Amino acid sequence: MTKKSTAGIFAAFSSAVFLGFAPVFGKLAITQGFSPVAVVALRTGFAAGLMLVAILLFYRQYLYIFPVGLLGCALAGGINGLGSLFYYLALQRLDASLGQLLYSLYPFFVALWLILDHQPPSRLTIFRITLATIAVLLLINVPNEPMDFLGVGMMIAASILYAMHLPINQRVLYEVPAPTVTLYTLLAMSMVVTPAYLIFDRAWPADDMPWLPVAGLTFVTLFSRVALFLGVKKIGGMQTALLGLAELLIAIFFSSMLLHENLAFTQWLGVFALAVSLFLVRYEKPAPFASASKTGWLSWIRPPSLPKDTFGPYE
Repeated sequence: MTKKSTAGIFAAFSSAVFLGFAPVFGKLAITQGFSPVAVVALRTGFAAGLMLVAILLFYRQYLYIFPVGLLGCALAGGINGLGSLFYYLALQRLDASLGQLLYSLYPFFVALWLILDHQPPSRLTIFRITLATIAVLLLINVPNEPMDFLGVGMMIAASILYAMHLPINQRVLYEVPAPTVTLYTLLAMSMVVTPAYLIFDRAWPADDMPWLPVAGLTFVTLFSRVALFLGVKKIGGMQTALLGLAELLIAIFFSSMLLHENLAFTQWLGVFALAVSLFLVRYEKPAPFASASKTGWLSWIRPPSLPKDTFGPYE
């Protein structure tokens, strides 16, 4: 294993650990009086602001980005910003542990988005689709307890949108440092979630509301994004998404400790089926990415002089 791969694995795993705290802090903020839209706007705006100030003061070289790369970050940030709105609106209706379990389908959706880059599904992919479907049915089927299907639908939509932004940003990361991609993606996210807050919410939190969960969520967002894009840059979006399984362990453990949430037996079966489906990503053998990149849906982001072997993580 090369030093680059080791650094990428460490970064991706660190991102997953940070992201595992997101549903816990988010659920705490919502249950303590913050609206879901306010939580999204505050944590994204604060994280983007902190990142911008740090780069302006200490790392101005990271401000440069080529125009197509900036457009790619804007697209990825806009998509992820919309997904964040779905995520926290769903989190208001679902337990944090169940919400994170559904959200953790995103590595599977990353594989599906890659099909649009002319990488046809394999038999293994079809098997994983079936297994993931069974897992979702088990997760939402709790005996003697009604399920909020609107919340489930919004969380799966958030997972799909999060998965979409990873391959977009990976294209940009071939030519741009991870801190630069983090900055412009967070700024683009803020340009989506802040207007949503001003248009649909506008309620400022009361003075007696505890801000600790929002502060925790802000730092988790910031550090997880830097680590996420560093991982994507070094080992690719698919492997980074696979390592995101660590989010499940963090979310379930701390949801049980801090929010007193527990899973039913059928849901644990769903956890197992989902884990198997996601783990099987490592055995996928998609078509060579370099040949698909000329006609894929993200080919416009690829610099024309990019070496063929740059796309190694997908080969």
